[in-house]
Amino acid sequence: MSATVISLPLAAPPAPPLVVRNPYDQSRIGTVEQSTASDVERIMARARSGFSSSRALSRFSRHEILDRASRLLDERSEQAARLIVREAGKTIGQARKEVRRATMTLSLSAEAARSTPGEMIAFDAFEGSENRRGWFTREPLGIILAITPYNDALNLVAHKIGPALAAGNAVVLKPSQLTPLTARFLIDLLIDAGLPEEIVTVVHGDRDLARALVEVREIRMVSFTGGFTTGEAIARAAGVKRLAMELGGNSPVIVFADADIDAAVEACVSGAFWAAGQNCVGTQRILIERNAYERFRDRFAARTALLVAGDPFEESTDVGPMISAEAAERVEALVDDAIAAGGRALTGHRREGSLYWPTVLESVARSCEPWSDEAFAPVVVLAPFDTEDEAVEQANETEYALHTATFTADLARAMRVSERLECGGVMINDSSDYRIDSMPFGGAKYGSMGREGVRFAYEEMTQPKVVCVNG
Repeated sequence: MSATVISLPLAAPPAPPLVVRNPYDQSRIGTVEQSTASDVERIMARARSGFSSSRALSRFSRHEILDRASRLLDERSEQAARLIVREAGKTIGQARKEVRRATMTLSLSAEAARSTPGEMIAFDAFEGSENRRGWFTREPLGIILAITPYNDALNLVAHKIGPALAAGNAVVLKPSQLTPLTARFLIDLLIDAGLPEEIVTVVHGDRDLARALVEVREIRMVSFTGGFTTGEAIARAAGVKRLAMELGGNSPVIVFADADIDAAVEACVSGAFWAAGQNCVGTQRILIERNAYERFRDRFAARTALLVAGDPFEESTDVGPMISAEAAERVEALVDDAIAAGGRALTGHRREGSLYWPTVLESVARSCEPWSDEAFAPVVVLAPFDTEDEAVEQANETEYALHTATFTADLARAMRVSERLECGGVMINDSSDYRIDSMPFGGAKYGSMGREGVRFAYEEMTQPKVVCVNG
């Protein structure tokens, strides 16, 4: 694998190499060089050169590079999937699905490069402007800093890089310290597809490096996916620049008694435990109408108990490891706290290293973290409700408002509840974690900034430029 894109000269004293380990067995996968805050000017010098190269590419050239990259990723899909398993711990089936999605993200980005140039403006529709004609184009912002997480180490990089390149920007990419190799795989693939090397600068380093980059005035936009606390720190440090942030969720699902309970159980099991629950739109709280509560609870707990946790390379494994043993220890502790406060574990609550078995809780106090915050773990809370108003009120309690879902056979109720739910997306008769890569994706309420989804990210990463001809 080429390492060209990250071979940046380091200022003395250099940071030690970052060792990348398999979260399942802790085996060493590889190392990458790290930069420090003292390297920012070197990084920015390369990024400036990258922007000059990027804006010089025609829309057709950008389209061709991204389209070729999509096809290359499809050809190398098994290699990419196996790297995701080794580095992020996803099961092999889940990793293959992520690769397919990333392939589509690049394809959508290729289309955006040539299909969203701007619009005509009807100047002559206004008195005094009858002799004017014109249009607006969508122009690149410049240099974009993209900071990506570990949980979708390939596709979330593609969601930032693809639209940015389609628009003619340069990118400084800082992927998660836990999954740097997958990000490098994608950038190397783009270079193989014809992308000039300097257009994307991949850097690895600690929070001091990230903060130093965020503070650079010449960075025109920070696109960040990650934790709420980090997002607040970025917003404080960024100054006057565009921000796009996806800061996590605490997805509630409302199940009414008239729903197809078996279908709801299957969808919610998938939504709760996909990627070991490390999913920002993963189902975390399931609110069930009281007269269906026991029926749903018993079936959901029984179905969850059948899930196989273990080696992510085994085709039969349903739930792989969390990203680290520390992450599994954290969730074990928060579940202990919930049980100590009166909660009850129906299944799971077992840890072995970085493996944490899928866990179903009930009777959890609303002050406890599995109810009130983002667990980002294979943990789901069940709770009964009596009225529609009560269900909506409880669903809306959290500030983490990405996706919600509702199951009901009553279309009028589904539409009514959807209008009242405060969130970025409502899934009806489906899991909260349903998403396609062309839809607008982002949160509501505090901290919501911008949207992902290729077309919408492309618009965030460009600015209109008006041309008006008089005469």
